[in-house]
Amino acid sequence: DNMIEGKRVLALIPARGGSKGIKDKNITPLCGKPLIAYSVLAAKNSRYIDDVVVTTDSERIAETAKAYGAEVPFLRPAKSIDAVLHAVKWLVDHQKSYDLLVLLQPTQPLRRTEDIDGAIELCIQRDMQDVVSVKEVSEHPILMRTIDEKGELQNVLSMQSTVRRQDMPQYYLVDGSVYVNRIETLSESTSFNDNPIPYIMDAKYSVDIDEPSDLEQAETLLKKYT
Repeated sequence: DNMIEGKRVLALIPARGGSKGIKDKNITPLCGKPLIAYSVLAAKNSRYIDDVVVTTDSERIAETAKAYGAEVPFLRPAKSIDAVLHAVKWLVDHQKSYDLLVLLQPTQPLRRTEDIDGAIELCIQRDMQDVVSVKEVSEHPILMRTIDEKGELQNVLSMQSTVRRQDMPQYYLVDGSVYVNRIETLSESTSFNDNPIPYIMDAKYSVDIDEPSDLEQAETLLKKYT
């Protein structure tokens, strides 16, 4: 049994059928495997995850996910209010309860099992506070601007742009790879991107598949790193 301090851990992969940038994105082939397979396999190799569940509104995604070893115990309504809460409630209603939720977006094929496990360990170490994966940003926000209604630039950060680079704090971007949350505190107001504890990812494993060009980049990186 994969216990970490007696906690039961659910990995949940939300994968809807429709997608704008790439047709059938979640099952589009990448180096010979459907995109969602990477997240399913990374979760199945975890030392701590008890069950890997995919929540989807698509029969095709469900079949693909099952073929790689995920459980798909239900098909959710396409207009489901919240895929995560719906899934957790469904599982509880069917006598499956967990302490921790690990939310894995299927659009992150380079996410490694060791980062999933590292984020779970960090959550436990930090007294069960919610964790989100982040990566260091390369473009520094000190030079980022918005344009106001007068057509003038406004600084995003309220500090002078003359600060020397080495004197600036490091900035991090929520990268969407791994979220770890306590199940009992999940609610409609949960904002996973606002989880307080940072798990710092190596930026090279952080690729989000949104457009066809992202697939090419991911293919190149997968060949390089795996």
